[in-house]
Amino acid sequence: MITTQQNQVKVGLFGIGLHAYWNQFEGLENRLKGYIGEVAKQLEGYHAEVVNLGMIDDTDKAFAAGDRFRREDVRLIFLYVTTYALSSTVLQVVARAKVPIVVLNLSPQAAIDYVHFNGLKDRMKMTGEWLAYCSACPVPEIANVFKRAGIPFFQITGTLTNDSAVSQSIKEWIDAARVVHVMAYNRMGLMGNYYGGMLDIYTDLTLQLAAFGGHMEIVEVDELAALRRDISTEAMGAKLAEFAAYFDVQPDCLQSELERAARTAVALDRLIAKYSLGSLAYYHKGTGNEGHEDTMSSVILGNSLLTAKGVPVAGEYEVKNVQAMKIMDTLGVGGSFTEYYAMDFEDDVVLMGHDGPCHPMIAEGKIKVKPLLAYHGKVGQGLSVEMSVKHGAVTLLSVVETVQGKLMFLIAEGHSVAGPILEIGNTNSRYRFSIGAKAFVESWNMHGPAHHCAIGKGHVASTISKVAQLLGITYIQVC
Repeated sequence: MITTQQNQVKVGLFGIGLHAYWNQFEGLENRLKGYIGEVAKQLEGYHAEVVNLGMIDDTDKAFAAGDRFRREDVRLIFLYVTTYALSSTVLQVVARAKVPIVVLNLSPQAAIDYVHFNGLKDRMKMTGEWLAYCSACPVPEIANVFKRAGIPFFQITGTLTNDSAVSQSIKEWIDAARVVHVMAYNRMGLMGNYYGGMLDIYTDLTLQLAAFGGHMEIVEVDELAALRRDISTEAMGAKLAEFAAYFDVQPDCLQSELERAARTAVALDRLIAKYSLGSLAYYHKGTGNEGHEDTMSSVILGNSLLTAKGVPVAGEYEVKNVQAMKIMDTLGVGGSFTEYYAMDFEDDVVLMGHDGPCHPMIAEGKIKVKPLLAYHGKVGQGLSVEMSVKHGAVTLLSVVETVQGKLMFLIAEGHSVAGPILEIGNTNSRYRFSIGAKAFVESWNMHGPAHHCAIGKGHVASTISKVAQLLGITYIQVC
C-alpha cells in the first residue's frame, strides 16, 4: 500500500536573474528573491514538499542546483523567471535534473504603474523598476534552448498574485506530479486470470510498468482462500460492523452470506497488507474447487471497502482500468469501475455501471447491499453492491493500449444526473454529456478503448492531461 511518505510529492523551485544587475540596481535582487518566496508559499499551499533553491544567477550555482534537484529526486521543477537571465544558466540546472519543467512567466502586477514609473525621473531607478517586470523577456530564449535540447517544458503565464487561473494551473501541475509519484511506487496485485475471450482488456504488463513505473505482484487465489480459513470471530465481527457503517444492507441479505463476505474481506485486508499492495486486478472462476469458488464469490464487499481506502480493485483482471482508477483515486475524485449498460434516447443519457466492487466515497447516498442468485457471466452467487455515482460533474478516464503498442489516455467530462436506474444489485448511473449521448458513444468508441473505464467526481480532465504530459503519454478528450 502507498505510504504517506510516498504520497508526498516533492517539487523543485528556482528563480533566475542576471548577476550583473545586482550591483547596478539597488534593491532589485532582494525584491526578486521576495517574489520567489511568494511562489514557494503557493506551491506549499498545495501540499507539496518544495525544494527551493532560491535565485540562480550564474553557471556555478546552476551546476550545483541541477545536482541538488537530482539528489532530492524531485518529480517536477518550477522555474520562476523573475527578470532577464541567460539561457546558459537555466540549461545547466534542468539538463542535470532530468525532469519536466514548468516555466512561471509571472508579472508582479497586472500592469506597470506608468504614471509612477515615468515620474521616477532617475533613469537608473526606472530601469531597475522595469527589470522587476521583465519576466516575459527571456522566455522565448529559454523555450528555444529547451526545444533544441529535447527538454519537455510547460508554461504558466499571468500575475504573481490574485490570478485564479495561475493558481489553478499550479495546483493541477502539483496534483499531476503527485499522481506520477504515486504510480511510480504503486504495487499492483494481479490475482487470477483474464476473463476468457475478453480480448480488449488484455495488455502488455511490461508496457504498463515502463509507462507508469511501480511493481506488479502476482498473488494467488490459493493464498487468499487459505487466509480466510483462519479468521477469528472477533475479526469477523469487526468487519460486519464496518459493513453496517458503510453499507445499507437490505433485509433479504442472509446473515450467513454477510459472514461469508466478512471472512473474505478480512482475508483480503491481510493479503493487501502482506504484499503492500496499492491496487488489485482480479478474476477467477474457482470452478471445481469449492474453497476457491466460495472465496471468489464473496469478494465484492471487501473489495469495495479496499477501494474506499485508496486500494482500487478492478474485476475481470482489468489491469489498464485499475491504473485509471488509481490515477482518479490519487486525485481524490474516486475512480469507480464502469462500462456502458444501455442508452436512454428519450432523456439523452448513457446508463453505465458494472457488477463487482464500487467506490463508496463517490456514492449518491448509502450503498445498498443486495443478494444475487447468480453473478451474470460468472460462477457463484452472493452479495453485491448497488449505487449511483454522486450527482454532479464527473470525469471518465480510460487507459488505452494502441495498435502502435503505446498507451493513451481517453478522457471525457459529463454529469451524473438523477433519474430511474436499473435496480439489479450493481453500480448504475445516468450520465449526460455536452455533445449528447449519441455523439459521445461514437466519439469515445472511435478511439478504441476497452469497454471498461473509470469514473470520478468533478471535472478533472485538465489535471489528467497534465499527468499524461508528465508521463509522455498521448491524451484525447472527447468532451
